[in-house]
This record gives sequence, structure tokens and C-alpha cells, in this order.
Amino acid sequence: MPLLTAISKIDFPFKTEQQAVKEYAKNLFIHSTPEVERMVSVFDHTGIVTRNFCKPLEYYSEVHTFEEQNREFIQLALDYAVEAVENCLSSAQISKGEVTDLIFISTTGLATPSMDALIINRMRLNRHVNRMSIFGLGCGGGVSGYAKACTLAKANPQAVVLLVAVELCSLTFLRDDFSKSNFVGASLFADGVAACVVTGDQYTSGKEGKSIRFSGNESKLYYDSQDVMGWEFTDHGFKVLFSSGIPAIILENVHTDVTSFLSKKGLTIADIKNFIFHPGGMKVLAAYEKALNMEGIALQKTGQVMTHYENMSSTTVLYVLEKFFTEGFEDGYGLMMSMGPGFSCEMVLLEMKN
Repeated sequence: MPLLTAISKIDFPFKTEQQAVKEYAKNLFIHSTPEVERMVSVFDHTGIVTRNFCKPLEYYSEVHTFEEQNREFIQLALDYAVEAVENCLSSAQISKGEVTDLIFISTTGLATPSMDALIINRMRLNRHVNRMSIFGLGCGGGVSGYAKACTLAKANPQAVVLLVAVELCSLTFLRDDFSKSNFVGASLFADGVAACVVTGDQYTSGKEGKSIRFSGNESKLYYDSQDVMGWEFTDHGFKVLFSSGIPAIILENVHTDVTSFLSKKGLTIADIKNFIFHPGGMKVLAAYEKALNMEGIALQKTGQVMTHYENMSSTTVLYVLEKFFTEGFEDGYGLMMSMGPGFSCEMVLLEMKN
């Protein structure tokens, strides 16, 4: 079974306290939004202490065109993706010439040639690396991307698959958009970059020690739910769209989705020792706990990532996975899970052994 050989994440130099972001947002909106005093309280209900930002706060007070924002995305995404990949390969003691596949995941910027091509060119990876660039999976992209990396490694036992996820959500902030959704988005989203190395059976044959291995995955799209989460593409850039009804969707569907998926593997929720979930927010975490009858400690690492990084779209669940990989886990099964635009659910089953 495909093995998670290494994983790395980026802590940006402009990591900022939530209260500082709150005051900054209040000052930005105070002259244009009469109810800003009431709206700013949303910052206090997120459970966030610090936010992972790719730019200093001063950057967001200026109006930037979509062209300027996207140019920043390409440059920063490339620089930090390369840093994450180099750290990952170094940790795995794998040379860049051994990489066989590269998957790039993002929903917050556009590039053609795609970012995977730019990474290969910058790092001088093997020019025959198989490439896959995926846009639009949003918060579901981390789990979906990980499943795709493992599928490639399963198909080719000698594979060395790089999964790179970059989400620079803060660059999509629209300075002159005074809508509630833009304000709420400013209170919830942050930036993240993560890289994983997944290797096939022959490559990892004979290696001992801690292992996190892929056991299967499942995707589900809920019909007629396209308006729950996504982007509206405007002349000025990406405008965030998300529904307050997401926790209700989780409560209605997740228990059935998880039990159905696990039953195909002869398992139940009680067999899962490690829950590696995307933390969409406090209400989302509470909905997961209620839907799956979990104790609060089950999502402790997920909650810690939310508290100190916040929602970084597709990269967030990989930060949670990195936390399990570096800080430890229980022997047994692990479940990765996230919800994303579509509206959709992504799940990966892992076998985890110390």
C-alpha cells in the first residue's frame, strides 16, 4: 500500500494574531459599513488565535487589481512551494531526480503554464515527471489530492509522488467589497502551503518504522448544492461564496457517508483511532463531533490547527496530517475527511502504525 514518506508545511513570516486582524478590518470598513461594530464581533467567535498570512497586514489596506493579485499568487506560490518540496525531499532523503509524479492543488490563483510546470522548471526536476494540476476543489482539495497521489503510487509500485497544495486565500480579499460575505471571509480564511511525498510499495519495500499507509478512498457529490460554497468570478477578482448551512449539511449526511464508506472495508466508526479532518470553523467541528458522536479529544489536533492557522482551504487538512506525522498517533486506522465546493465530501482511509 502507498506510504506517506514525508510531509512539510509553511509557517509564513507574517503570521498575525486574530485580534490584530480584527482591529485592522474594523478600521478598513468603519467608514463604509455602518454596522461594522456589530459585524466585527464575528472575529471573536472563530476560536482563532493566530492566522497564517503570506503578506503583512498593510498590504490588504490597498486596492489591488485581479492582475496584481494573481501575479503575487504565482510568485509566492512558486517560492513557497519549492521551499516546501525541498524540505519534504530532504526529510525523506529522496533526490529530486527520483520524483516520478507531481500533483498541484489550488483554488486561489491561476497560472498557465500551470504551477506544476513552473515548479519542475525552477527545481530542474526530471523533465518526464507526470503532471497533474487541479483547480476548484477548494477545502476538499487536500483529501482529494492525497487520494489521487496514493492512487498513482498504487498503480506504479516504484512511484515517488509529490503532492503540493498552495492556497493564498488572503490574496483574494476585495478591498472595495463591503458585503457581509467578504467581511466574514476576512475573519475566517488564511494562507497555507504543504507538500507530501507518497511512495509505492517497491520503493518502500523493506523499510521499517512509523508508517501511514493508504487503504482506500471515496468521494461524494451532493446534487443541487452548487451554491453552498465556491467563488463568484468578478471583474475585480475572486469573491467568496459560502452558506451558513454547511454545519446542517454535515449533521444530515456525514454519519451515513462515513459509516457507508467504512462498512465497505468491514469497519465501523469505533475502529477509527485517528481523525484527520479539515477544520472549516468552530461550528463545522461541532457538527462533526455531534454527527459522529465523538469526544472532543478526537479532533484535538484538527482544532489546534484551526486555532493557530485557521481555514487555509485545501492545505488545512495536510497541516493536520503533518501534525499527526510529527507529533504521533495511535496505532490503528485513520480517517481523513473534508467537505468542499460541489458541495462534496472527500474521505481517505489510512492504516497507521508506530
